[in-house]
Amino acid sequence: MSGTTTAAALRRRAAGAGANRWVVLVVLCVSLLLVAVDATVLHVAVPAVTEDLKPGAVELLWIVDAYPLVCASLLILFGTLGDRVGRRRVLLLGYTLFGVASAMAAFADDAHLLIVARALLGVGGAMIMPATLSILRQVFPDRRERALAIGVWSAVAAVGAAVGPLLGGFLLEHFWWGSVFLVNIPLMLVSLPVGRILLPESKGGSDGPWDVVGALTAAAGLFAVVLGVKRLGAGELGAATLLPLAAGIVLLVLFVRRQRRREHPLLDLRMFSRPAFSTSVGCIVLAMLALVGLELIAAQYLQLVLGLSPLETGLRLVPLTFAAMAAGLAGARMLRRFGPRRMVSLGFCLTAGAVVLLTAMGGDDNAPLLLGGFVLLGFGLETTLFGAYESMLSEAPQDQAGGAAAIGETSYQLGAGIGIALLGSVMNAAYAPGLSQVPGVPASASAAAAHSLGEAYEVAARLGGPAGEALRLAARHSFVHGLHVTLLVSAGLLLAGAAMALRLPRLMHCDPEETPSGPASEPSPAPSGSASASGTTAEVSPAPGHGSTPMRMPAQRESRGSGVKV
Repeated sequence: MSGTTTAAALRRRAAGAGANRWVVLVVLCVSLLLVAVDATVLHVAVPAVTEDLKPGAVELLWIVDAYPLVCASLLILFGTLGDRVGRRRVLLLGYTLFGVASAMAAFADDAHLLIVARALLGVGGAMIMPATLSILRQVFPDRRERALAIGVWSAVAAVGAAVGPLLGGFLLEHFWWGSVFLVNIPLMLVSLPVGRILLPESKGGSDGPWDVVGALTAAAGLFAVVLGVKRLGAGELGAATLLPLAAGIVLLVLFVRRQRRREHPLLDLRMFSRPAFSTSVGCIVLAMLALVGLELIAAQYLQLVLGLSPLETGLRLVPLTFAAMAAGLAGARMLRRFGPRRMVSLGFCLTAGAVVLLTAMGGDDNAPLLLGGFVLLGFGLETTLFGAYESMLSEAPQDQAGGAAAIGETSYQLGAGIGIALLGSVMNAAYAPGLSQVPGVPASASAAAAHSLGEAYEVAARLGGPAGEALRLAARHSFVHGLHVTLLVSAGLLLAGAAMALRLPRLMHCDPEETPSGPASEPSPAPSGSASASGTTAEVSPAPGHGSTPMRMPAQRESRGSGVKV
């Protein structure tokens, strides 16, 4: 075995700390599954919580939003803390806090205690999410194996998002609403000892003190920005929306300036000077910005226009989840075959095509059209996100893996929030004019109906008679028209993402020291200083964080059967 491949084998053994890295991947995926499920499991339990705890409108909003708000705002704090004190340590602490908060939420007897428990769940989630990706970055130093691991990881995330409402519905049929939280505890009791035994400990750079002030500034800024974006998505444009948004932007600007001045920054912002890293982050934001708002609108279309039940709506969206799972599992092979640039661009284009196809939706149910559109949507979106996440994580220095993972997750959350706000505004702007002059309907009723399709149905029911029926038909027609406009805007954003992805590397470059050991990857012996037998050479991208000058390796060094020159 050559010195290079021997070094690669030693790096993999050291990374796994004696544990099988694929077993480690299973443990990390269980962690992710819990967080992903908890993000959506409460949605179906809201009516039961409302009936039992009698929360006010503001309290109910915080019950739902406390988890994602706190989680999104603390991702950078705990991602960078894990780089300093140990990623496994932060992950295990996140397990513990997640279990305790789940018990608090399950047995909460008033709304305020439930809000506190949901916030603590967000803290635990912020500890767990970046730690899983950064440990994965360490355990799988070989990029090709890491791509496969990220594919499994992303497929599990898709499963968790889909399983949440289904699991919540099943538990609510047999138990009380607290059971949707209680189910986390036995899994955490198993994950804690297993994670302590199997997961390797790792740290990043430890030069200089951890920037506590910078971490808190970033957390406060992100909390304010995400809160403002969520309020924008709800259609609120008052001081309660604009002030947090402005304050959050100011705090984030101060955070960036502070990091640039410090000798040992909390987050190395020089990562953004690398085109592959900054482009990957931008692609994540654009993908979520274009798609998340559509999921919300699609659910309204299925229930309010087509008249499907919540269970039927969930089942209609299941093919989207299965397609996303398939794309995640096939992502590593596609990345090797097409490279990051073509994979992410094609993913964006495929998703844009699916969105345009869905503009054929009308007032009547067309199940084959919806099935085809949702399958293309799920596959294209996951292809895009997989390629972007893998490129971002591979481009980041290993000692900044926690911070890079936190940036990716924060971009995901911000893109989702901005998408809901932007596409929701587009939808409202296209929907409302169609209700301004409905024959026989008073202006006050038309104004109330213009807020949403659900409210239009309520107003139509109160009016009754021909006027109520006319308002109902006009509202359905206007909603479908607004949906078509929103889909076209989303397609434009996706095509912009495809153009942005052209800045990604053309090939899946691998560090020669990270090439899997074995005969297929061993270089052919050649005299020192001589070229290969063919006289040609192939460029190899350096390991992230080791400079930008490409190394020149003999052309024979090619992983046979993988289709990727390294």
